[in-house]
Amino acid sequence: MPHNDFFQLIKEKHIKALIFDLDGVVTQTAKVHAKAWKRMFDAYLEQRGQREGKVYKPLEIATDYRRYIDGIPRYDGVRNFLASREITLPEGTPTDMPGKETVAGLGNRKNAYFQELLQEGGIAVYPDTVAFIEQMQGQGLQTAIISASKNCQAILAAAGLDKLFEVRVDGVLSAELGLKGKPAPDIFLEASRRLGVKPAHAAVFEDALAGVEAGKAGGFALVVGIARTDESDELKLHGADLVLQKFPS
Repeated sequence: MPHNDFFQLIKEKHIKALIFDLDGVVTQTAKVHAKAWKRMFDAYLEQRGQREGKVYKPLEIATDYRRYIDGIPRYDGVRNFLASREITLPEGTPTDMPGKETVAGLGNRKNAYFQELLQEGGIAVYPDTVAFIEQMQGQGLQTAIISASKNCQAILAAAGLDKLFEVRVDGVLSAELGLKGKPAPDIFLEASRRLGVKPAHAAVFEDALAGVEAGKAGGFALVVGIARTDESDELKLHGADLVLQKFPS
């Protein structure tokens, strides 16, 4: 979509607020999350397979990650992916040691890997997103950041973006408030509420299929899928009103 048409669409729909997902939209951390998930699950499946005398199919980032994990709370991702391999584990508790054979233990192991990878590679941002946000703020639109991750605040601070958004609703706040994870719209609705803007006057920007579904379920004026690689058709099938490969300037 030509950039002038996009800005016109924002005006036509009387949009007053923009809500951005963090990983894959603002920061280039979606790939880091995917790598950490693959490292954790592949090691666990190999270990379990050796114990049981069977072979489990490793995690495929292009399919399994997007379908079962991307954009949703960590323990939900563990549960979803294990179910795809017909594995059920005890829930455990958030204090379980990383690697313990529980949903929480595997989720905590993934988070440990994620932290290691961040230390190794640092935080990269998408310059087109940041420029777009600053341009929209200059035109008086409000902005919020959302993330299923409990690392959201640390990632923003490391990337130098902690002052960019008026509102942040992340995995920590979601746990405190008992918000349901995507594809439920709770996290977006909470961001909209905190901005003081009705969903009918807000736009959602998401790269995850579950996030696009959540934006649609929340009744937002515009749900924009962000396809950095080649997921345009999938994003549209899951409810994106339009798809951008990069933000207009």
